[in-house]
Amino acid sequence: MKMAEGRVVIVTGAGRGLGRAHALAFAAEGARVVVNDLGVGLDGAAAGDSPAGQVAAEIRAQGGEAVAHGGDIATAAGAASLVACAVDAFGRLDTLVNNAGFLRDRMLVNLDEDDWDAVVRVHLRGHFLPLREAVRHWRGEAKAGRAVRARVVNTSSGAGLLGSVGQGSYSAAKAGILGLTLVAAAETARYGVQVNAIAPAARTRMTEQTFAETMAAPAEEGAFDAMAPGNVSPLVVWLGSDASAGVTGRVFETEGGRLTVMEGWRPGPTADKGARWTPEEAGRAAAALLATSEPPLPVYGAR
Repeated sequence: MKMAEGRVVIVTGAGRGLGRAHALAFAAEGARVVVNDLGVGLDGAAAGDSPAGQVAAEIRAQGGEAVAHGGDIATAAGAASLVACAVDAFGRLDTLVNNAGFLRDRMLVNLDEDDWDAVVRVHLRGHFLPLREAVRHWRGEAKAGRAVRARVVNTSSGAGLLGSVGQGSYSAAKAGILGLTLVAAAETARYGVQVNAIAPAARTRMTEQTFAETMAAPAEEGAFDAMAPGNVSPLVVWLGSDASAGVTGRVFETEGGRLTVMEGWRPGPTADKGARWTPEEAGRAAAALLATSEPPLPVYGAR
C-alpha cells in the first residue's frame, strides 16, 4: 500500500516549484490532490495563467486524481472554498500543505509598507486562514464521532529561523509561521490533528535569482541535483501521512539529501538576583551570561 493511499491532500501554491513537487509526490503515493494556485508572478502581481490546472491535468495524465483550485487563500472566502473544494470533489480532507508565497525584497530603509503588508498577507495570513478552515472541518468531524487523522505541513524558511538580509518582511512572516505551527499543534491535538513545519532550501522562482550560483542545477548529466524541489517532497509526504503518527509541533530543515530537526529557542545561561536589578547590575549580569552562551548563527547575507 502506498504511503498516502486514500488520503485527500490540499497543497497551496502548487502550480510551480515546491508546491508542484509536493502535489506530484502525494499523487505518486496514492493521494487525491487539490492543487491550489492563484497564478500570480514572483511578486504576487496577476500573471494571467492557471498553473494549478496544468498540474492537476499532469496528475490525471499519470493515472492519479486531482482537481484545481484558483482561489485566493489569503481571504476568508478563498480559504473556505479551498476546503469545500476538497470535500465536494473527494468527500473528505486529510492533509493540508501550506506552501503559497511570493517575494518583494527590500532593505528595511527602502521597504514600503504596502510591500510589507503584501508579503505578510500571503505567507502568514495565507497559512492562518486555510489552517483555520481545515481545523474547523476536522473539529466538526471529531465532534460527529468520526475518526480524524489529520496532518498539516506549514512552510517556513531559513529566513524565519535565522533572518535574511534584504528580506525583513519575508523573514518576519516565516518566523510567524513557526509560532503559528507551535500553537496550532497544541490546540488541535484534541481533534486528531498534527501540525508541523518545514524550512526547505530548493531552487524555485523565489530563490533562483537570490542564490543563482549556489542553487544552479549540476552541469554533469546524472549528478545529484541537491537543489531540486522534489528533494523536499518525501519528508512532506511522510509528515502528511499516517506514517508520521505522534509527530507534531516540530520543525525540520531540509535541503538536498539532508534533514535536520530544529530545536528552536531553549533557555541558556541564567542569572537570578531574587530582587530587582539596577541598570548597572543588569548590564554586568547580561555581559557575564553572554560570555558563557552559544553565539547565534549568522543571519543569511550578513557579512
